Amino acid sequence: MHTKLYITTSLFLLGMAMPSFAEDAHNHNPADHQHGSETYHMFRMETDYGAGQHGPVASWDFDGWYGTDENKLWLKSEGENEDSVTEQAEFWGMYSRNVAEFWDIQAGLRHDTRPSSTTYAVFGVEGLAPYFFETEAHLFISDEGDVTARLRQENDFLVTQRLILQPYAEVNLSAQDVEDQEIGAGLTDGEIGLQTRYEFTRKFAPYVDVRYERKFGETSSIAKKNSEDNDNVIAGVGLRLMF
Repeated sequence: MHTKLYITTSLFLLGMAMPSFAEDAHNHNPADHQHGSETYHMFRMETDYGAGQHGPVASWDFDGWYGTDENKLWLKSEGENEDSVTEQAEFWGMYSRNVAEFWDIQAGLRHDTRPSSTTYAVFGVEGLAPYFFETEAHLFISDEGDVTARLRQENDFLVTQRLILQPYAEVNLSAQDVEDQEIGAGLTDGEIGLQTRYEFTRKFAPYVDVRYERKFGETSSIAKKNSEDNDNVIAGVGLRLMF
């Protein structure tokens, strides 16, 4: 019963993040995408270094794609190293299909090397929600059959043509307890943050990032039992590159 409840919650979040593009897909006209056979690419790499409550923190976030307007190979990787220990490391590869203006559905694989070596099947959507919120919503099924989900949103606010504020938020959910990753069923953890960057060019932008991370519910209780903090504030400086 508990597992079914949170699987339903995860799928509901995915549905909330998706626009009502079923009608758009139904009315899709292939003639509108005759130019779609041309291939393009866009890759973004962010890396920063700062300090948290337990010592120095370094992180990376890679995201990008190669393909046509309609079909893309989407690659992602992100991770965090705290006090010289890699706490998180993820590597994604997905097929991404455009189904409506600014919206793609995605499917592929994700492999984590930290906190444990785990491979997931990935299903989700990525696109631009109302009010220009860049949205990612994905469902994961691990090689052990565990079901989790992630929702992330961010937005850009231009102070000037070069100075940009980017608030963001992310939450993770689990349909069940996953003992080897020390997470409990329900809302497991999340973060909110603000990146302030100065774009000398679109391809080169140093930034300052401040974020607050917190564990919730059973995951928070597990952290306390292990004498670990259930929240953290991290501030750092970094560099964004686009190519």
